[in-house]
Amino acid sequence: MSKLRFIWVGKLKEPFFNEACAHYAKKLGRFHKLDETILKDAPGKLPPEDKVLREGKAIITKIRPSDMVICLDETGIEITSVDLSKRLLKWTEDPNLTPCFVIGGPFGLSDEVKNVARIKLSLSKMTLPHELARTMLLEQLYRASSILKGSPYHHV
Repeated sequence: MSKLRFIWVGKLKEPFFNEACAHYAKKLGRFHKLDETILKDAPGKLPPEDKVLREGKAIITKIRPSDMVICLDETGIEITSVDLSKRLLKWTEDPNLTPCFVIGGPFGLSDEVKNVARIKLSLSKMTLPHELARTMLLEQLYRASSILKGSPYHHV
């Protein structure tokens, strides 16, 4: 079973995001072993730029040499669910690499983190709350995995 890693900044505060993420993580867990790292938000008193830098440094410390870093960023590439399934297959084929999806806090990711990413992926050109982005990413990874297994979940 292939492995997927996630590095998230901040806990999910709203119960409905907790439930949605747990729902899709459970479904995705049928296809992949999931490894989740949740980092603490930077202190609220800091200016946004300093928060991003501090959170970025924390993210960098959690990236492993075997991680293939995929950052979620509104400036990243947009792909279809079918394209994601094809990429996911490629990303999980190498037993020495683990796809590692990174979502920053409310103010995004530092340039340092974006620069170590092999891929910057956008779920939408619109700005999304990081809790919603987390939910959408898990759902899309479940959808991509379902496509690869020939499950009827994705209607084409």
